[in-house]
Amino acid sequence: MERFRATLNPGQPHYDGDPSFHYANIHALRCNAMKYFPCYFRKGQLTKLFFLFPDPHFKKTNHRRRIINTYLLAEYAFALREGGMLYTITDVHDLHVWMVKHLDAHPLFERIPDAALADDKAFQVIFSGTDEGLKVDRAAGDKFPAVYRRMPYTPSMMPLMGTGGAGAGASSGHAVQPMG
Repeated sequence: MERFRATLNPGQPHYDGDPSFHYANIHALRCNAMKYFPCYFRKGQLTKLFFLFPDPHFKKTNHRRRIINTYLLAEYAFALREGGMLYTITDVHDLHVWMVKHLDAHPLFERIPDAALADDKAFQVIFSGTDEGLKVDRAAGDKFPAVYRRMPYTPSMMPLMGTGGAGAGASSGHAVQPMG
């Protein structure tokens, strides 16, 4: 928390002594993102989203509680501006596979190869810039990152985005017919 406060106060030392880590508009919010995320952000407001060592919810009955899932990705895409970045990292390989599978399936996110992120400071910091990341370092554990770019919406994506949700006609079993 001290490193976070230091980035907000010009008189305080900067993260690892690097003055480029000084920000004027950064905040941390602790809430249930599954319920309240859309209440805090307007369309295209965010440039970066970070999911660093999220709870893996190992039991299959709790997979619906994972922070990266089909339904929440639509919320994240709404708040993230086109070209914005979504960063994930975990020390649980099964969770990494889950997140990559869901992000790859979403038409508004495109994976960026790790090699293309060599100059991205945020990508470098996610490995050891958190207490959880340092804990994994101490245990000599593996870390599994994945970074995605928010792609622009095109009308041709509509059939892809309309599947799998509880939209109109989903509960009655009737197909939704286009008007025209």
